[in-house]
Amino acid sequence: MRKTAQPAHIVPLALAAVLVGGLTATTTAPAQARTETQASAQATDAYYLRFDKGSVTNSHLELVKRTPGRDKVIKTYPAGSGQVKDTCAVGRGWLPNAGASRPYAIEWHRKNFDGIINGFVIKISDRKCHNGTKRTELFIHSEMKPNGNAGTIESERWTNSNPNDYYSNGCIKLNPTNIKDLFKRLDRIGWPKKLYVVN
Repeated sequence: MRKTAQPAHIVPLALAAVLVGGLTATTTAPAQARTETQASAQATDAYYLRFDKGSVTNSHLELVKRTPGRDKVIKTYPAGSGQVKDTCAVGRGWLPNAGASRPYAIEWHRKNFDGIINGFVIKISDRKCHNGTKRTELFIHSEMKPNGNAGTIESERWTNSNPNDYYSNGCIKLNPTNIKDLFKRLDRIGWPKKLYVVN
């Protein structure tokens, strides 16, 4: 999810408005996402995504093709995840690892998501960290308006410095150009079903 510019003691009324808005978008998204997924390339096991954790603001998301022997990395994108490396820190920690035996499921994708995060969004499955804390509301996303354009407020405008927009509330963040490139490629070759997270 995107980084939070406000301190933890947000005014309750404002917080309630944000939570209600986010909940509304989240609960209606899967049905809308199914329609869009059917209109684009079908899901496939020929490709998968792999998130290679380096640091919270300097990691990589890879598009990988399954091939005999060693799989082939088709494209690598700079990415970030979280604000700290504690995988159990809800809303702050980077993603828990997910290896070959239990990868994340890629649940749906949208190009016009309208919620706390906007625009080009990929939803991945929930995951428990090593101490059993459940991590939810996990996405691959950027910072943009619901229509995919740059906005004027910080959360809808990629700056990459002051603040570093690769920081997130625990999701995987790509810059707008790269997430649009990823969608374009996957719409053409087929949408993967799985995301692996390694470091």
